[in-house]
Amino acid sequence: MRTDELLNIVQTVLDERKGQYITTIDVRGKTSFTDYMVIATGTSDRHVRSLCEYVSEKVKECGFRPLGIEGDQGADWVLLDLGDVIVHVMTAQAREFYQLEKLWSVDRAKEVV
Repeated sequence: MRTDELLNIVQTVLDERKGQYITTIDVRGKTSFTDYMVIATGTSDRHVRSLCEYVSEKVKECGFRPLGIEGDQGADWVLLDLGDVIVHVMTAQAREFYQLEKLWSVDRAKEVV
C-alpha cells in the first residue's frame, strides 16, 4: 500500500469516528523512522483507544498489517505505528501537555560548516 493511500485511510477513519482536531505533519527530512505523523484528539480514554482500534481494523481490511500499538490500556495517549504513518491519538489534556505539533513543526537547524 502506498503511503498516500495509507494516510488517506487514517485521516478518513479518524474523521468518520469523530476524532477532533486532526492534524497531519510531514516529517520527511526531520526523521528517518516515518514520513507522516497524524495527531488527533479523543473525548475520553475510551474514545482514544477506540479511534486507534478503528484505524487498525480498517488498514487490516485493506491488507496492511500495523507494526504495533502502544498505550492502549487505560491511557490518555495511544500510538499506532503503521510504518510510514504514525498515529497519535490523545485526550485534550495530553495533547496540550506534550504539544507534538509544536515539537515536530520546528524546522531543522541548518548545519554550520
